[in-house]
Amino acid sequence: MSAPQLSPATVAVVSGRPARALDSELNTPVSLSATFVGGGSLGQAALGYGRFANPTWVALETALGDLEGGRALTFASGMAAVAAALHLLPAEGTVLVPHGAYNGTHSLTGLMSSQNRLTVRPVDITDVEAVRTALQAVSGPVLLWLESPTNPLLEVADIAALAAAGHEHDALVVVDNTFATPLLQRPLDLGADVVVHSVTKFLSGHSDVVLGAVVARDEVTLAALQAHRTFHGAIPGPLETFLALRGLRTLPLRLERSQASAAELARRLREHPAVTRVRHPSLPDDPGHALAAQQMSGFGALVSIEVTGGAAGADAVVDAVRLWVPATSLGGVESLVERRRRHGNEPTVVPQDLLRLSVGVEDVEDLWRDLQQALDTLV
Repeated sequence: MSAPQLSPATVAVVSGRPARALDSELNTPVSLSATFVGGGSLGQAALGYGRFANPTWVALETALGDLEGGRALTFASGMAAVAAALHLLPAEGTVLVPHGAYNGTHSLTGLMSSQNRLTVRPVDITDVEAVRTALQAVSGPVLLWLESPTNPLLEVADIAALAAAGHEHDALVVVDNTFATPLLQRPLDLGADVVVHSVTKFLSGHSDVVLGAVVARDEVTLAALQAHRTFHGAIPGPLETFLALRGLRTLPLRLERSQASAAELARRLREHPAVTRVRHPSLPDDPGHALAAQQMSGFGALVSIEVTGGAAGADAVVDAVRLWVPATSLGGVESLVERRRRHGNEPTVVPQDLLRLSVGVEDVEDLWRDLQQALDTLV
């Protein structure tokens, strides 16, 4: 039975395993070798050197590639993957980025702009016509960078329509699929050229790995990404890839639990007097609800809320929680909370009182009681 015939939940469990044989290992082991035998009469080695390839990388790349419907390359971090994708844009090209993009992407594009490497144009990716107008105004090479849902505003982009608009103007279309994961949406099937992941987050799922990945189908694009990884040294560690693949095996279960709890918490949070806005695509009146229901197979495990009392009020909630962990990551088994504008490089469209909630796999009633008592301090 081949991987494409299986459901994504099954692919996450079975893909990237060693060939089945008597006494074969069930899991691909960690290969810690930096050097592989080859040369002379033995001929050219397939692996060659530890900066070029590693058997443990291949196992994770196979599984993630099967899930996304392309070929994956792993990188040392999510930001290494972002940098590799941005470097697909020729020098002095233009990148269109969401006005509320992940602050790492926001900061890197700003740095590259200050170095005259590229021009940055923020766009509202929920407005297809506005993006099309921005594309029409660009002369020269262009890259359209999308997130859906966005981090941390949870805006939903019409990936298919935006990819089509981008291709009308010869743009390379990149989608950061970290929040949705390939279990909830597959951007390559919707027309994107490249998919980026922070594997650190949901894919590995245990807050113990820093890793990134890029997925594409076009061989020229893949060759450019692999060359970037090799010559910039942005290679992943074998142990990190092993741990990420182990985490990927439970992604379907973790995500099912987390997003169900997220939807329930979003529903309850709307009724709390200290909460002025709840952002989650599961809510029927959320601006992205209809599109998310059409484009995704679930609404995700991130919830963003805005609270009374401004930044001070949001900080008070973070200080008052006991089960939720104040931390800057997401996608792990534990639930995390953070006021995003505490970071100086966070886009200014993100409200000062916004709290991003990464919902883990704890009991939803425990999560609610802790969050409720923290919010009660504001009323």
